[in-house]
Amino acid sequence: SFLFPGEPAEFDPAFNGPIKKRGCTDILCCILFMAVILGYIAVGILAWLFGDPRHVLYPRNSTGWFCGIGPNKGQPNLLYFDILKCATSVNVMATALNGFQCPTTQVEKAALNLLFLMLLDRLLYFPSVPETFILFLTLCILLGFISPLSGLLIAMVVSMLFLLLLRFTAPVMVWVLIIGVLGAGAYGIWHCYWEYANYKQASATISNIGFTTNFAVYLQVQETWLAFLIIISVVEAILLLTLIFLRTRILIAIALIQESSKAISHMMSSLLYPLVTFVLLLVCVAYWGATALYPLILCVYMFGCMLLITPCSNFTSSDYPGCPSASCIFIKYNNEGLFQRNLFNLQIYNVVAFLWCVNFVIALGQCTLAGAFSSYYWAFTKPADIPMFPVCGSFIRSLRYHVGSLAFGALILTLVQIVRMILEYIDHKTKAAQNPCARFILCCLKCCLWCLEKFIKFINRNAYIMIAIYGKNFCVSAKNAFSLLMRNVVRVVVLDKVTDLLLFFGKLLVVAGVGILSFFFFSGRILLPGSTFRSETLNYYWMPIITVVFGSYLIAHGFFSVYNMCVDTLFLCFLEDLERNDGSLQKPYFMSKNLMKILNKSNKAQKKGKGKD
Repeated sequence: SFLFPGEPAEFDPAFNGPIKKRGCTDILCCILFMAVILGYIAVGILAWLFGDPRHVLYPRNSTGWFCGIGPNKGQPNLLYFDILKCATSVNVMATALNGFQCPTTQVEKAALNLLFLMLLDRLLYFPSVPETFILFLTLCILLGFISPLSGLLIAMVVSMLFLLLLRFTAPVMVWVLIIGVLGAGAYGIWHCYWEYANYKQASATISNIGFTTNFAVYLQVQETWLAFLIIISVVEAILLLTLIFLRTRILIAIALIQESSKAISHMMSSLLYPLVTFVLLLVCVAYWGATALYPLILCVYMFGCMLLITPCSNFTSSDYPGCPSASCIFIKYNNEGLFQRNLFNLQIYNVVAFLWCVNFVIALGQCTLAGAFSSYYWAFTKPADIPMFPVCGSFIRSLRYHVGSLAFGALILTLVQIVRMILEYIDHKTKAAQNPCARFILCCLKCCLWCLEKFIKFINRNAYIMIAIYGKNFCVSAKNAFSLLMRNVVRVVVLDKVTDLLLFFGKLLVVAGVGILSFFFFSGRILLPGSTFRSETLNYYWMPIITVVFGSYLIAHGFFSVYNMCVDTLFLCFLEDLERNDGSLQKPYFMSKNLMKILNKSNKAQKKGKGKD
């Protein structure tokens, strides 16, 4: 509080939840974002009109024909007659500067669909891209969307039930987990002391053994177990003291978790919002991938006795009667056009716009959920005062007033991610030439940028909550949120760790439960009623099990991300409630009775029969 005093929220008698009368925020950033989107659409249109994905998907022979399609169907692989001609410095420079292909004959070859290099008699075999690309795409589809068994449906139901039942089971689960951690520490102390007593008569010491790569030798030394005993005892003592002094804050965290479960039960549509985010992200990824697969590459062909930018499929020798040796031969890639000269810059633009759009979609989801859950907290009488369709209303408010603020936060995060990508690229390209000092500096820079990205995500998340409630611009909202959290930093840490522990246990429960069920099903140990599936029909039953487990984790993560956003939103509202209200008739608390009981607070209005649910 001394380091980050800030300005506590002042009492506003007209305030009863997310501000209704608000204006557009961060308009300049909104205009910039819209301009980038329009430019992104223009880049996509240019790529689709002038690009050709076959340049990425299929190799080409010396005449410019694609392998594996058209007249070369059934011959998907490319054979270089003399690959060594491509390796000489003169030819490499000529290829780089003039855009010519490797100066050796290249023909189609039907071969095995395996990814390998074969050097024999100066013949080099290169596989074509389509098989590898299709295999990768198929794997992504299998892992992301196809769900054998109704296992993913079970994961969805279990995740939903877990979140809804937290209002009743949260206290028991939290205390069981805390006692379990303390019990594990106590067992560790006992085991270390038992091992220490067993090796009491041993003559070996650390000084006698010295340094060795056989770490099992150190476990036979009494001093090792003494060190373990001291370390675990210190950690156990710290945990016990933390539990004693922070027990009230742990109770507050539990009460907020219960209140979050109750809020979700009144807004079941919030559990479906991750589907909206998923669809929007899928659109972003699909647009980026489609644009990247349509490179603006044009080819120059020898048509008869002329150079033309026209495919050989349009060539007819009878059109060139004055040139008896007329033929169509691929010459080079055209790099003289405006778009061809800026192809690299357009691809960079594609990546930057893609990252900005993805971060904006995530920000939109966080702001939407924050607005919905804050309307629940600031409803004095629940659920009567909760507005109709809170999720839809919050989504419309976010799009109508705060596109600029959400784009501002997304832009800051995008810039940091771009710097991290550049640093990773530099590290990858210079790895062979790095000395230990350079590797250490790069490692420190990557670590600092990783921490900076995590910090910005934390600031953005809480800034979006304040934007959803008060409708201020991004900078003001980020400042107010950060100041509010720093004035209650201990509560922030306790709530964050208790929530993380509980949600981790929930994810583990869902994923492990569905994984075990799918193992017994696909291995044939159990049969579902009415099912015609037989395990003998599977050559390798671990693949569907892994698919179900991975899909279950994604589903659990989607549900629990909504719950986590609910906890964070109610927590900020709770802190604001404590600062702006005092429980009097003029300034009643909006928090639940359970929270008021923990803090030894009450509303005078409750004595007159105006209590809360």
